[in-house]
Amino acid sequence: MKAADKVLLNQRTISPINVSRMGFGGAPLGNMDEVIAETDAQATLQAAFDAGIRYFDTAPHYGLGTSESRFGKAIERFGRSNICLSTKVGKVLHDCQPDEVTPMGFLNVPQKRLEYDYTHDGIMRSYHASLKRLKVDKIDILLVHDVDALSQGSQQKSDEKIRQLFDRGGYKALVELRDAGEISAIGAGVNTWQACQTLLEMADFDTFLCAGRYTLLEQDALDTFLPMCIKHDVGIILGGPYNSGILASGATADAVYNYAPAPKSIKQKVNKIAAICQAHNTPLIAAALQFPLGHGAVKTIIPGAKNTAQVAANINLLESSIPTGLWADLKSAGLMNVDAPTPNF
Repeated sequence: MKAADKVLLNQRTISPINVSRMGFGGAPLGNMDEVIAETDAQATLQAAFDAGIRYFDTAPHYGLGTSESRFGKAIERFGRSNICLSTKVGKVLHDCQPDEVTPMGFLNVPQKRLEYDYTHDGIMRSYHASLKRLKVDKIDILLVHDVDALSQGSQQKSDEKIRQLFDRGGYKALVELRDAGEISAIGAGVNTWQACQTLLEMADFDTFLCAGRYTLLEQDALDTFLPMCIKHDVGIILGGPYNSGILASGATADAVYNYAPAPKSIKQKVNKIAAICQAHNTPLIAAALQFPLGHGAVKTIIPGAKNTAQVAANINLLESSIPTGLWADLKSAGLMNVDAPTPNF
């Protein structure tokens, strides 16, 4: 069986869109933490498409338009109708002076500054600017970006942004675009499941891209949020399955957990999980990548990739065989929620 056939098996639906069970997260191709040559970026995207990945996610934030522009070049080759595409709104890019550039972790970026804007006008301006950078006339999934407390710096600021989204017409803009058929699904791309639950309690959303928050390390979302998603037929796009790195690297001295140095307690838990994985001859990273797909609400996972080798590695990890006893042992050891559903594919 070809690699492309394997990835496309068990396609899942974010109503009304089909997505491959593994997608492609576009943050690394915005030159996140390191500069990636244009030729390498295009080769990476092509490798993902050739491997059968059909869902591609990006955002204006990623390299201040760099990731979207690179996606646009690749989509011309792929054919727009052959992929599912998502991007994000709520962060508007403006031309600016050199000392006003807001790279926020991205290197070699265009001369732009980023402004949070969740108003009706801000959503529309962000959406239309993305269409131009992506060189498309339609985006399948449009996600409100970073209204959560982790991104905003506090719960108070998160609440302010969510109020702006609803009180100043941002959510109305999303619904207008969906009702007009310009987009197929609306949602939010955030770093906490709590923000997703708040939004779902307030309005009609089709999907949420949640970075982490339902991983081999954390399953608190099982209590309330994920059951709500099942009830309302809301599909989860799971970004950050490695909790920003520690579930890929293991508990190394410089391990990163949720965008910061991993605390001792997290390292200790990861070491225990890794020991059980080792006892079952399973790489920690493979268990971490596959685990979220066990839940019915999780439709796709979107690990990023900086090069073709990482694309191939992600595919191999997705297709690697994991003994069912591994999950049972993690639960018996108190390292996983006993009610967490586990993958069977």
